[in-house]
Amino acid sequence: MAKMEMNNESAISEFILLGFGDVQDLQIPLFLLFLLVYIATMAGNLLILLLIVADQHLHTPMYFFLGNLSVLELCYSSTILPQMLVIFLSGNKGIFIRLCIMQYFAFGGFAGTECYLLSVMSYDHYLAICKPLHYATLMNLRLCQYLACGSWISGFMASTIITSLMSQLTFCGPNVINHFFCDSSPILKLSCSDTQLASTLIFLLSSTFTLPPFVLTLASYVCIIVKVLRISSAAERQKTFSTCSSHLSVVTIFYGTLMIVYMLPGTNELIDINKFFSVCYTALTPLVNPLIYSLRNREVKRALKRVLHRCCN
Repeated sequence: MAKMEMNNESAISEFILLGFGDVQDLQIPLFLLFLLVYIATMAGNLLILLLIVADQHLHTPMYFFLGNLSVLELCYSSTILPQMLVIFLSGNKGIFIRLCIMQYFAFGGFAGTECYLLSVMSYDHYLAICKPLHYATLMNLRLCQYLACGSWISGFMASTIITSLMSQLTFCGPNVINHFFCDSSPILKLSCSDTQLASTLIFLLSSTFTLPPFVLTLASYVCIIVKVLRISSAAERQKTFSTCSSHLSVVTIFYGTLMIVYMLPGTNELIDINKFFSVCYTALTPLVNPLIYSLRNREVKRALKRVLHRCCN
């Protein structure tokens, strides 16, 4: 009866994000570390985006999708890291419930979009390596635009449905989240509503919207590896596989840390491990993506030289 009288209005107005509250002496060093990570992430992804826009040689499907990935990483890291920095610097760990749910909406949407973008990029590599004669016809500009738009729409579709369910929950205490950002599981645990339906739908939607791109990514690389192994020349095998090695590294880091976090039991003993791997895919993955694609990609290095040469002259 009391829950009905609340009429879906929260009895509490904010959550408390504990973050890394058990390391009080390291708050300033952690602030400086994550500030450096955030600045480097912004600079690296903006540089990749600038090169793709400015250099005509990078106006190809592969770099079109990489540009989308850079935009995604800029938004993705800006969803999590600024809130972490505020907590480290000010010690203010409170976040309004609506803002918390909005943060999860953005986080879930960008994470889902990344799943689809990585799968689209793996499919692009599959066509380039396994269907080279038909690549230009199959992967045309219109298809690239459709695939990119579809990735963004699909990524945010599940997040929209999930957050609409979460916004209907009531919260009447406790209000402490032992994490550094608002994820669905700790939010549901704090609700005094019946969350069984919401939990089931979240699991089904998350599986439905993330499993297909993962399977497509896996299938693409199985076909690529089979194709590469059939090449007789060792030098040619290495050259062919090097075209997708950077993307494979990004896929491994992203899916590896994501699967570890969401497959680990949510026990108090494993909460610190969960936080560590959560940092990997929320803060470190957006940072290493531009590093991997720039340091291991000759075409990006050449584009940087050409752009610098034009700027100097």
